[in-house]
Amino acid sequence: MPVLVAPLMSAGCLAGSAQPSLPVAGGLLLRPWLAKDAAAVVKVFQDPAIQQWHHRRADSEEEAQEWIEKWQRGWQDETGANWAVVDDDSDTVLGRVSLSSVILMGGQAEISYWTAPSARGSGVCSRAVTAVTDWALGEAGFHRLELGHSAANPASCRVAVKAGFTQEGVRRKAMLHADGWHDMHLHARVR
Repeated sequence: MPVLVAPLMSAGCLAGSAQPSLPVAGGLLLRPWLAKDAAAVVKVFQDPAIQQWHHRRADSEEEAQEWIEKWQRGWQDETGANWAVVDDDSDTVLGRVSLSSVILMGGQAEISYWTAPSARGSGVCSRAVTAVTDWALGEAGFHRLELGHSAANPASCRVAVKAGFTQEGVRRKAMLHADGWHDMHLHARVR
């Protein structure tokens, strides 16, 4: 069947090179996840606030290692890109920013994030999300990034707004959390 529109991003545009590390103002670095990060992931996922907004928890370093391996494969499969947000000096894991649901044809992806309890309230997350967004809409060639979060999560909404994402609407009862169905805010940035 003939294609009427040329793909915005060609196959191999991500996997054809190593996933970049991205410097972030204020002494942060976004780097690909490493096996040694498993303990930090387990520690973060013990936090009740993380468990409130996520569907899973990590109960062991082995389980976290499986997640990290999946996050690493996303780049080569061109289905996602996952970065550890770390302190540039100590390499301490402070959070995660990811692109998922990558659609090369339209240059689209979903961006998501979390922040370790020790790094909350200091702008780490909004700076990291801005850095990935600027890279994705610039150098990487994406056209549109979507960001969804529970309408009951004002901290996540603040990150979206600080990172320049415009709220486009509310997806009613769109995500099942442990405490029931949540309305989800839909934000986006386009090139």
